[in-house]
Amino acid sequence: MFLKEPSHILLLLIVLVVLFGAKRLPDSARSLGKSLRIFKSEIKEINNDEKKSGEEGTSEK
Repeated sequence: MFLKEPSHILLLLIVLVVLFGAKRLPDSARSLGKSLRIFKSEIKEINNDEKKSGEEGTSEK
């Protein structure tokens, strides 16, 4: 990956602050976190539904 050195990460953070501004970054990070939590819970729900349907399919035989 291209972020192997700490200086690369620092440069990326500086670019983000310049592009989005210091005031918008916390809101953007909060929104991203909420979106990832929702996505993760949906994936878990899909996996649980697949397991339940798999168990029902084997008990019908």
